[in-house]
Amino acid sequence: MAGIPFTGMIDPLRYAEAEVVSPLVRRVIARNPSKFTFTGTGTYIVGNESEVAVIDPGPDLPEHKAALLRAIEGQKVRAIVITHCHSDHVGLAAWLREETGAPTVAWKPHGDVGLLDNEDDIKVMESLAPPPKTEEEKEKEREVARAAGLDPDDMEMRESVDLEFDPDVRVGDGEVAAHGDGWTLIAVHTPGHTSNHMCVALVEEKALFTGDHIMGWSTTVVSPPDGDMRDYLSSVKKLQQRDDKILWPTHGSPVTDPQPFLNAYYEHRLSREAQVIASIAAGVNTVAPMVRQMYAAVAPELYIPAARSVLSHLTQLVQDGRLLVRGGGPARLSSTYDIP
Repeated sequence: MAGIPFTGMIDPLRYAEAEVVSPLVRRVIARNPSKFTFTGTGTYIVGNESEVAVIDPGPDLPEHKAALLRAIEGQKVRAIVITHCHSDHVGLAAWLREETGAPTVAWKPHGDVGLLDNEDDIKVMESLAPPPKTEEEKEKEREVARAAGLDPDDMEMRESVDLEFDPDVRVGDGEVAAHGDGWTLIAVHTPGHTSNHMCVALVEEKALFTGDHIMGWSTTVVSPPDGDMRDYLSSVKKLQQRDDKILWPTHGSPVTDPQPFLNAYYEHRLSREAQVIASIAAGVNTVAPMVRQMYAAVAPELYIPAARSVLSHLTQLVQDGRLLVRGGGPARLSSTYDIP
């Protein structure tokens, strides 16, 4: 990861305020920091003084609701555009649709989650679970929850998936997702992080809203069975072929020099793939010790999502015939892997 020129934190970081970040774009950051959302989810409002589109309305937090209403007051919302169905992105979509009458626009619903975890897989996940939080850490989380108007004991919404979401308008790759006087948003399908992930291009500024496909602060988790590493790598290549001048991720600061960043992002995934193969060649051929070895410099609380991404690499390598599952069957967290 050292080779990726991460952009760091937004400075200054302001929650629940509509900040003008370009002539056609404002951003409102939700107060939902976590290991997956970094400093919080950024909702983008694109358009002019009279009509706008909202990209990823964000998590269902009272403070964020109020901030969005202030930001769009007096403006017609033409569309509510969703990059994918993780609840910190889509949580307020139904509410905002009722408030504004604007249709929700996305590629398609989330794919079938399936039954990834059997008893043996669950044991692997439990072995990678971080140590229990201290009371001080728990209290800090409660403070964040209270400040955002949440029940401190109910923070799981950050990491859930809305399997019921089905957009009012399904938009194809390259089709117009929303438009107004002087602004046009185009759908750019980018499966991988999830099967229904799409980025959104603002034509007039050569800007791309990348959701969780490309993030300025971290690499992206690719979690089977809905997440797919082969699709993810293809989607990164797709962005490498574009000429966007700036990338606006949902979490963290913008990427102002996209091509070197995208190249490093892609090479990082190939490096992880090589690490997987090298680990198995050295006899480290199950997921848990592989994760501890490959992610030794990463906080233990990220080992479980890291294991999902490792599994995505393993799945692709098995499908390509470059690895074998001992005893046959599909790649799983609990499988043992060999080189043919």
